[in-house]
Amino acid sequence: MEPRHFRHWPPDMPRSLRAPRITLQEMFLLSARKFPHKPAAIFDGLALSYSELRERIENLAGYLQAACAVGRGERVLLDMQNGHDFVIALFAILRADAVVVPVSPMNLAEELRQYIVDSDARVALTEKDVAERFSGLPLEHLFIAGETKTTGTKPGPGSAQPDDLCMLPYTSGSTGRPKGCMHTHATVLHNVAGAAAWKHIDENTVALATAPFFHVTGLVHSLLSAIYAGGTMVIQRRWDPLEAARLVERHRCTHWDNVPTMVVDLLSHPEALKHDITSLKWIFGGGAAMPEAIAQKLFDLCGVRYVEGYGMTEAISQTHINPPQNPKKQCLGIPAFDTEALVVDPDSLEVLAPGMQGEIVVRGPQLLTGYWKNEQAYEESWCEVDGRRFFRTGDLGRTDEDGYFYISDRLKRMINSAGLKVWPAEVEAAMYQHPAIKECCVIASPDARKGETVKVVVVLKDDFLGKVTGEEILSWSRSQMAAYKAPRLLEFSNALPRTASGKLMWRALQEKEFTRP
Repeated sequence: MEPRHFRHWPPDMPRSLRAPRITLQEMFLLSARKFPHKPAAIFDGLALSYSELRERIENLAGYLQAACAVGRGERVLLDMQNGHDFVIALFAILRADAVVVPVSPMNLAEELRQYIVDSDARVALTEKDVAERFSGLPLEHLFIAGETKTTGTKPGPGSAQPDDLCMLPYTSGSTGRPKGCMHTHATVLHNVAGAAAWKHIDENTVALATAPFFHVTGLVHSLLSAIYAGGTMVIQRRWDPLEAARLVERHRCTHWDNVPTMVVDLLSHPEALKHDITSLKWIFGGGAAMPEAIAQKLFDLCGVRYVEGYGMTEAISQTHINPPQNPKKQCLGIPAFDTEALVVDPDSLEVLAPGMQGEIVVRGPQLLTGYWKNEQAYEESWCEVDGRRFFRTGDLGRTDEDGYFYISDRLKRMINSAGLKVWPAEVEAAMYQHPAIKECCVIASPDARKGETVKVVVVLKDDFLGKVTGEEILSWSRSQMAAYKAPRLLEFSNALPRTASGKLMWRALQEKEFTRP
C-alpha cells in the first residue's frame, strides 16, 4: 500500500532520487568545469568564481599532501567561521582524499582536545581569530588561513571513492562523550541532491548563507547544495539581521536556509525591513518550531511560505521536510526522498496509528555508516521493525492522517537552543570542574527567542556556602566551553532530587522548569 504522505508529494518531484555516484570533490569539479567564470561564493564584498575557488583548493590540497603528509582517509580538523576560507579548506581536505572533521569555532581548547584525540587528527585548519586555542594541543600541523603560503603546490591524482568516509561531524549524547558520525560521499550526496531538487536549487540560485557551515544544516543546504547545482552563495560570517537584509537586496538572493530565530530577528528589525527582500522565493528551516505569527508576517511580506524540516547529524541533515506546495505549520513534514519513517512504541517497537505518540524511527540512504570508534553506541541506536532496521532518533512524535510528522517530546536528554543541540551530560562534566560545585544538573529553560536556553541547578560544597555567587559560576563556565553550551541561568538548591537507588531525577527538574508560572 502506498504511504499516506505520497498524496502530498510535490507534483513536479520524482518519488525516488538517485544521487550521482561521485565524490564531493568530483561534484565541485563538475560545476567548476561547467561554470568556470561564474561567482561561486560572495563574502565580505569579494566574489570568487568557480575557477578561482578551484585554484585555491588545488593549492591547499597540494600543501596538505606535501607539507603535512595528509593521505587518503586521514581525519583533518576544520575549525573556521563562515567565509571563503571555510569553503576552500573543506574542498581542499576532500581533494586530498582526506576526511573533514568540522567543529564549531566557538569551541574552547579542552573541547578541541576531545575532537583531536578521538578522531586521531594530526592536522587542523583554522583561522587567526581562534588559532591561539590550539596552543598545547596534540597536533603535528596547524594551518592558519592567510598565514601560510600554499601557491605552487599541486596535489596528486584523486583516488577517493563514493563509499569512502569523507565527513566526521560530531554529536554528543547522554554520556556527554562526543560521537563522530561517519558519513561517506554517498550518504552526504544523497541529501545534497535531495535538497537541491526539493528546493529548486539550480545555476540561477543565489543562496543567502547564514547558518554556520560547521553544522549540517548550513553545510548541506547553504554550501554543498549551491555548489552541486552551480549556483552562488552569499556568505555571512556571523548572524546580523540588518546585514542579511542588505545582502538579500544587493545580490537578489533567492534561497535562504536558517533557524526560525533568524527570521524572527529579521522581521522584528525596523531597519532591516526598509530593505527589499522580496527576491526571496524559497525559505526553509528547522531545529525549532516557527511561531505562527512570524510565518504569517513572512508570507505577507514576501509571499513565501516558511517550509520546515527535520533532521540530525546522524542523517547529515534532513530525514523529513514539508512539501513546498502544502507545508503545515510547526510540523516536521513528510519523509524525504527514499526515506522511511515510523512512529513506534519505544518499548515494544509496535508501529503506532496516526495521532498516537511514540518514538520516531527512520531508515534511508543518508544515514551514518557508524559512530567513529564506538560500535556499541552505533548498534544500540538501531532497532528492527517488521524485519527492517531503523535508526532510533530519540524524539517522541506522532503522525496525522495525511502522513505528516510532528515532534512532541524527546527521549534523549537534550536542549535545543535556536537549533543548536546542547547535551546536558557534556555541560555537567565541565561544570564539575568548578571547585565550589558539589552536584549539578543541567536542564532546558524556556526562552522567548531561542525556544530553550541552558540552565544549571547547583548544590554547593559546604565550604563555599555564601562565598560564591551564581554570576561568578556562570562567568567561569563561559571560559570553559563554547558560548552556546554555557549555562545562561543558575539556581542554587540544597539537594538534587534522586530516586531511592540514587539516580538523578533530571526530568522532575525539567518538568518543574517548564511549568513555572
